[in-house]
Amino acid sequence: MPQKIEISHKTIIFTVLFLALLWFLYFIRDIILVFFVALLLMAVLNPLVSRLSKLKIPRGLSVLLVYVLVLGLLSFSVASLIPPLVEQTSHLLSALPTLLDNILVLPMIGQPLINELASQMGSLSSYLIKITLSVFSNVLGVVSILVIAFYLLLLRNKLDSVLDNFFDTSTRKKVNVFFDLWERSLGSWLRGQLILMFSVGFLTFLGLFALGFPFSLPLAIFAGILEMVPIIGPLVSAVPAVIVGLGISPLMGLVVAILYLVVQQLENHLLVPKVMEKSTGINPVVVLLCLAIGAKIAGVVGALMAIPVYLTLSVLVRLYLRR
Repeated sequence: MPQKIEISHKTIIFTVLFLALLWFLYFIRDIILVFFVALLLMAVLNPLVSRLSKLKIPRGLSVLLVYVLVLGLLSFSVASLIPPLVEQTSHLLSALPTLLDNILVLPMIGQPLINELASQMGSLSSYLIKITLSVFSNVLGVVSILVIAFYLLLLRNKLDSVLDNFFDTSTRKKVNVFFDLWERSLGSWLRGQLILMFSVGFLTFLGLFALGFPFSLPLAIFAGILEMVPIIGPLVSAVPAVIVGLGISPLMGLVVAILYLVVQQLENHLLVPKVMEKSTGINPVVVLLCLAIGAKIAGVVGALMAIPVYLTLSVLVRLYLRR
């Protein structure tokens, strides 16, 4: 006779509550994302705030000084870079069909490729405009992140007293250890990654500018952004620069390819060992896998949050294995 399977009412209640919790978390996913990004910002800025606090500066004033410094530098950079970036990008998009037509191998591929690339570039420019409008329409979200991160930085050195309201002594110590490891792991990785992205972008810009290469600013920023994608990123960032170089002359295309190769060799053998020696190193294969999974689940936002989520889970696993 078939064996009868009985499910207790406790199991049913637990399953219903678990599914309800999952639905609730999905329902407030935007709020969770804002809070998580604020935590990331806290992890990056807290070491600088702590150093200022050690100089006998009140923590509230230290947080305010760091905010003024960071936002001031960011505002100055944006105000300085946006006008030439928009101008050079628009010139690049308009000149790209002509540059492609000058490449000797293009007749073998056919004129339809030029038309297709030109149409894609046109849609790309409209897509960039939509992204810009979306950023400005989400100013409230950015302000919310800054405000939450501000209060998290204020409360960071009072974590024990805050946790005391929710957990017992044993659990409070575990949560405190988690926050220390998480902040050290994620903050050091993110700061190192930002330094690498800036270094690669700056070196690329210097090299292209020294060559008298047109559109050097957008191409350098593109190279800096793709630095976060190991192996594939540097190759992809070199493609548009080499295409533009070949459109000018075969020699220029070759020189630009060599320039990108030299920058990547400097990054691999000089910058990475120096910058990342104190940060959490992540296997490039793991980075690619995380980016692919994050992009599959939540698009661009998922790809951006993939590595922080992976580092958070890795810290939790390490703490669990210590038990």
